Order: sequence, then structure tokens, then C-alpha cells
Amino acid sequence: MIGTEHEYSINNPDLKAMPVSDLIIEEISGKIQNEFSFGTVGISKELQKHVIEFKPISPSESISNLENQIFKGLKSFYEKTNNKYKLIGLGMNPILNLSETSFWNHDEREVFDTYDRVFNLRQHGWMNIQALQVNIEYSTEDDLVRKHNKLRTILPYLVAVTASSPIVEGKVTGYMDNRLLYYKQNQKEIPEICGNLIPEKLEKSSDYEKLLEKMYVELRKKDAEVLCEEWVNSRALIIRRERKCVEIKIMDEQESIYADMAFSAFINCLLRINDLKVAEDDETIIELTNIAIKSGTKKLKAELESLYKKAFSVATNEEKAYLIHIQNRIQNGNLSEVILKKYNSEKDISKILNEAEICLRENKTMF
Repeated sequence: MIGTEHEYSINNPDLKAMPVSDLIIEEISGKIQNEFSFGTVGISKELQKHVIEFKPISPSESISNLENQIFKGLKSFYEKTNNKYKLIGLGMNPILNLSETSFWNHDEREVFDTYDRVFNLRQHGWMNIQALQVNIEYSTEDDLVRKHNKLRTILPYLVAVTASSPIVEGKVTGYMDNRLLYYKQNQKEIPEICGNLIPEKLEKSSDYEKLLEKMYVELRKKDAEVLCEEWVNSRALIIRRERKCVEIKIMDEQESIYADMAFSAFINCLLRINDLKVAEDDETIIELTNIAIKSGTKKLKAELESLYKKAFSVATNEEKAYLIHIQNRIQNGNLSEVILKKYNSEKDISKILNEAEICLRENKTMF
């Protein structure tokens, strides 16, 4: 069973970010609240008020079922709000200035105020990040350890094919995945929380609780007991016992729901492979992740093609329809690489953002 979470920036007709998630939630549901059900989707606030999250109302074994839930939910959202807002995927808003947004100031205010006091929320690593999160259900403690350890080995390759944040504040940075660059520094005051992004291999499931306790000890030293919850772990892959799933947080949000679902199908297939023949030691996984953050698919094509072939060999007919997108991204570049080709050709970010907005609205990919 898989569940997904999709984070989109809220923009006005001129594609300027609008920090109005609270007003939108009130407009649709009748009151300001953290989350609510809206037809086939759940809609919820995020830390930053110019971002809103959509997730399927129920997890599913079927990727197309998840896609249909989100697409129907988005169409209902546009209708309910009279098309006043333009939503855009991507890992970061490429033209956002931090002064143009703010963080959630309603329920759970104590949590965000504490984050701000300890880590300073006024940085891109907090205020300008949009992730595609994929939640993989586990059945037993042994299944949890197996899935956690296998997923950690494919994280560099997921970064390589999903990077979609090459531009920050209107400037090309030279990195394909700026979201992760900023994200892994956003809690540097307590390094135990983010680690090196890549989670440590588990020998047994109880190892995970020991890891969490190390974070809690450091948080208590800073009088931040309110943050001592399982969600505080900011590694690229975490365990959510309250949902009984392993949550993958390393992927940039994509331009369309179909693209998001393609990566969900890719992950689902790779979990079925007994021997992926990829590095399992921390040092190599971290090194490969840094390569992917910098260069995207360019230096990892051989490994990506090998993983794609393995995934395709075990894919269902439904999943094969999505894996076509993975093959295209490996051959033609991830979304960051596509965006940079367009930008280098015309130097027109507004045109790219317009195209990204249409891609999400019409559920089509950008090439």
C-alpha cells in the first residue's frame, strides 16, 4: 500500500507567491484549520503559507487510483476557488524572495515558534522547499527494517531523476537540487536531526528509537521539548510509526501528478528486487547523493539505466505505463535539466513557470 503527499506553491495570476494558505483553507472549508477532507483529497497547511499540500484521501495499491484521486481533487480546488490561484509544483519556487512569504501562525503556533527560536525559519531550507513524499506501508518489524534498509540504498538515484530546483531567487546556482542543499543545513544547530540526509542502516527496528532519543536529548538542552516527536527526524527517509509506514522525503516535487506517480511506481518496483547491486555503505551513498545534488542524472546514467531495467522486469502492466516517464528522465534529463535547457535558451523564467502551472493543471509532463 502506498500513500503520497504533494506540495504546491500558491501564486497569483502573475505567478508571484501568495502566503494565503490559511485564507484558502477558510474559503473552502469554512474555518482556518490544519487540514480537512475535500472530496477525493485531503488538503493541509504547510509550514510556509505560500505552500499547500494535497494527498489522496486514502492510500492504495494502485498508482492510477492515487493519480485519479489527486487530479480530481485539484480540478475541484480550481472550481471551488474560481481559478483565482495558480498552483505550481517544482522543488522550490525559483523566483521567491524570502520576504514574500511567512510561516503558519494559527494552531500549532508553539511548534513553529520553537523551530524559529532554535533554528531561524527565515531561510530557504525552511521557507522555500516543496517535496514529493511517498509513504510505504510496512507489515511487521522485520518488514520495516527490510524496506528501510533497501530504500536508503536507492536514495541517490531518486535525487538524480527527481531534482527540479536549479534556480534560486531568479539565479542559476550550478546545482540541480538546491532544495536538498538548503534543507540539509536548516537545522545545523543540532546536527543529530538531519544527519547527512542519508539514514543509518538498521540492524533491528529498536535502533530507530535510539536514534530519535539522541535528537530529543539535544532538543531538551535547548528547551524545545515540544519538538520531541517522531516527525522531527529530518533525514531523507524516516519511520512514521503512527501511520505504520516508511516515509521518503528526498524527492523534489514534480511538475505534474503523473510524474509524481511515475516515481512512486519506480520505488514500488525496486522494492521487489532482491539484489539491486547498489552500494550499501554510508560513505558511498552520501557521496553518490552529493553527486546527484550537483549533477542530476549526468554522472549516474549507467546505474540509473540498470535500475530502470530491473524495475521494468518486475513491473505490473499499470506500472509499466508510468515507468516510461522514468526512462525519459534518464535519457533526456531530470526536470532541473529540462528547465535549465529552456532557461539557457530564452532566459525567461516567467515562461517556464507558466508552463509548469499548465503542466500541473492539465496533468502533463514538461519536455
